[in-house]
Amino acid sequence: MTDKDQFIDVLLLERDELYQELSKLRQSSGGALEHYESIISEKDNKIKQLNGAVNKLDNKIKDLGDKVINFEDRIKQLTDQLAWYRRKFWKAGSEKFIPQDPAQRQLDFGGLDTLPEEEEVAKEAAKEIITYERKKPEKIKKQPVRMPLPEHLRRQEEIIEPEGIDSNWTRIGEEVTEILEHKPGELYVRRIIRPKYALKNEFQRLLETNEDGSGSKVVKIAQMPLLPLPRSNVGPSLLAELLMGKYFFHMPFHRQISLFKLAGVSLSASTVNDWFGSGSDLLRALYFRLREIVLESDYIQVDESTVPVINSEKQRAVKAYLWVVRSVIDKLMFFHYDKGSRAQKVVIELLHNYKGAVQTDGYVAYSIYENKKGVLLLGCWAHARRKFTEALKEDKSGAEYALEQISLIYGVETMADDQNLSYEQRAELRNRLAYPILCAFEKWIVGYVPKVLIKGRMYKALTYTYSLFQRLTRYHLDGRYRIDNNLIENDIRPLAVGRKGYLFCGNHDAAENAAIMYSLFGCCKSAGVNPREWLTDVLTKIPEYNQDYSRDLAELLPHNWSASKTIQDFPA
Repeated sequence: MTDKDQFIDVLLLERDELYQELSKLRQSSGGALEHYESIISEKDNKIKQLNGAVNKLDNKIKDLGDKVINFEDRIKQLTDQLAWYRRKFWKAGSEKFIPQDPAQRQLDFGGLDTLPEEEEVAKEAAKEIITYERKKPEKIKKQPVRMPLPEHLRRQEEIIEPEGIDSNWTRIGEEVTEILEHKPGELYVRRIIRPKYALKNEFQRLLETNEDGSGSKVVKIAQMPLLPLPRSNVGPSLLAELLMGKYFFHMPFHRQISLFKLAGVSLSASTVNDWFGSGSDLLRALYFRLREIVLESDYIQVDESTVPVINSEKQRAVKAYLWVVRSVIDKLMFFHYDKGSRAQKVVIELLHNYKGAVQTDGYVAYSIYENKKGVLLLGCWAHARRKFTEALKEDKSGAEYALEQISLIYGVETMADDQNLSYEQRAELRNRLAYPILCAFEKWIVGYVPKVLIKGRMYKALTYTYSLFQRLTRYHLDGRYRIDNNLIENDIRPLAVGRKGYLFCGNHDAAENAAIMYSLFGCCKSAGVNPREWLTDVLTKIPEYNQDYSRDLAELLPHNWSASKTIQDFPA
């Protein structure tokens, strides 16, 4: 027998002994061994599952690691892109139409660090502004005093005698207390009576040829005065009251109709709407003449605001836009409606022949005028300041510093207003005090952008100001230019109040008519003219202008109307 055969026999013997031993254990354990084997099997399965989960987790960690690497690459890519935009925005421009700067002032981006000389000039300017504010005497608050009631008001006396007065009492004086009272406005009927006259010796023959005599040449009758709406029974004063009620006091027509009903006069809604449409058509030529005068100015402000307009197809109100243009120096303005659009093509068509300075907010539609010859685009510091105010909770220190710098340049404007400086003197003051602060502030913005959270409020405030900084700083070129767009935002405020009153315009035509009314009433407000008196007089006179095209409708605009009325009231 070989060694191999002996080894096999030994193994078989050991196997048999182990088998016998296992059989004895199973018999003595009473099934416990099988139980433990099943437990071990379950544990093995769980171990296999955990191993699979661990493998999946390892794969996910690997994927996340790859994404982190890609994200870092993306950050680097965006950082490089931002650096490219910085170079693009701040390199020297080719705006030949911008007024030349005699001191050759340009925002220096050869280096981002503020030079010691620049820092010293900025500190001196800030010190002078702050010193002026501290030394300026505080305004003494006046105690409220009850003003006397106007003398032209009708007085209705009410005498109250004390009780127990007889002949033993002598009157030594009186105490007078004036109380302002009110009663609803009065509606009255204007009866236009035109007597007819005929020659006495022709009267009998007149009766034989024509009973009423209306067709005879020998009958005389006064010519009917021109009425604003000849085929209607509404007079100029009532039409003016309806238009002013809606677009000056922001009362929808149905409320005014209710007030008239309380006064005993019932007007249908359709009649009032017809009067409104016809009255707007009557004033449309005057509105277009106003637009011509505003666009002849060399310095305007432009903005836009929303107004709900009913869309007949969608059967609901949709957001539409009214544009507003203001001539700052002439204190004239007008609203413009183009089917509710806010697209760039609207402002292109509106200002296609305009030459001069245009002050706007940061809406991208105006950017086309950045490189247009003959147009100087100005920015609005109020919008930039608003962005930093919104960022105060996110980055208090940075936002407060930015607001301090903006406050300093507004302080320069306060100094100019307090000293009643001329346009030339104001421009000189800006160049001496505001300009160094602007240069230092600009470099601070560029250096602070990498320190803030991307897409945060502070980041948006910095990038907004950063992208418009050239427009924001151009106001120093001319003392007439305003530092912000607040004047035109004040003009838009009545539109916002009106939205809460009458809620919406019925269609595009109604929105165009609203633009006419807001334009004319806005000019009344700027000129300090009583809109009721002005509109009543204009509705009375404008039919004559519409029949005589040699007369200039500009004579009826509020500022000219007020001047002519003053001359008539106080002749030389």
